[in-house]
Amino acid sequence: MQHLAERIAGLEESATLLMAALVRELKAQGADIIDLTLGEPDFDTPTHIKEAAKKAIDEGYTKYTPVPGYLDLRNAILSKLKRDNQLDYSAEQIVVSTGAKQSIANVVLSLINPGDEVLLPAPYWVSYSAISYLAGGLVKEIPTSIASGFKITAAQLEAAITPRTKLFIFSSPCNPSGAIYTKAELEALAAVFKKYPNIMILSDEIYEYINYGVAHTSMAQIEGMYDRTIVVNGFSKAFAMTGWRLGYMAAPIWVAKACIKMQGQFTSGTCSITQKAGEAAMNGNMQPTYEMRDAFKKRRDIIFPLLQEMPGVNVLLPDGAFYFFPDISHYFGKSYAEGKIENAHDLSMYLLKSAGVSTVSGESFGHPNCIRFSYATSEEKLKEGMRRIKAALAQLH
Repeated sequence: MQHLAERIAGLEESATLLMAALVRELKAQGADIIDLTLGEPDFDTPTHIKEAAKKAIDEGYTKYTPVPGYLDLRNAILSKLKRDNQLDYSAEQIVVSTGAKQSIANVVLSLINPGDEVLLPAPYWVSYSAISYLAGGLVKEIPTSIASGFKITAAQLEAAITPRTKLFIFSSPCNPSGAIYTKAELEALAAVFKKYPNIMILSDEIYEYINYGVAHTSMAQIEGMYDRTIVVNGFSKAFAMTGWRLGYMAAPIWVAKACIKMQGQFTSGTCSITQKAGEAAMNGNMQPTYEMRDAFKKRRDIIFPLLQEMPGVNVLLPDGAFYFFPDISHYFGKSYAEGKIENAHDLSMYLLKSAGVSTVSGESFGHPNCIRFSYATSEEKLKEGMRRIKAALAQLH
């Protein structure tokens, strides 16, 4: 007889990965699918980074690595944090992991006891909720809307805090909304946090460089928040290194030590060759990153008016990342030949089957009236995808 642990039985699969798997299956069957599911840059890893990896192999970097990462890489990260974020850390405060997702898991599992509350401004990245659940935490969502720019206010934050609140997790730029918190907005939130010294903040900044004009500010830069904030970042988005699996955190030493202990029992140090590639990314030419950002912005500006033309689609122009997160609740209750649209999941599946365009329901992001799609693909595919979506929506009645 098969007996699974309760934690895995109650764990939801990643909505984005489930849809991506379904798309791969349909494509294998010959279906013509425009895949707007995953947040994966369609650019190749820059040449100087790939060359560094090849050199690392030739130089024998093929052994186990220190759990927190090679010192050279951590020092390169320190230089980046000083150069781009005006933040001073020591190497002991940096922990390199197998992707930013592992960094987040390390933090949550190190800080959260069963029954502790984790505050998530909604929408949020799907794994924040799932990882909090694995730690036994109680997720408490703070709702936002397109009208609020998908950002919470200081008043909302204060109203959500209880004596059980232990951790606040957010991303800026945000996946899935593309919203960016300004320095003034972060200062307003920080004024609330200063009243509750037991709450830690996890600031996910992996889309830092995919930014279209709003100055990036880290919560750790705000006065009084450095010792309260764990900065998580990575290489997947800015350097088109999704498959390399490399992320990092910069944290108070006591948090970093706990995360090293946690990681030491799960994966130990991450891939040696990936780390040497990451070092080249941190120390190298940023021009390829800026060129990717400019390409994403061009795509955003092409798609936005096409979405605005669609009746019943309410959409916010994102300031960063590479997603649109439109509210499509106008179509709930509408029908088509084979069925009825009851929710965002239904609409997402309808678009996949009727239009051959894959999107992800907003329900797993904490915003059930929306769907998410990535514009990290070619302009030609995006234009065709928008044409198909518009035509499919017009068939609903």
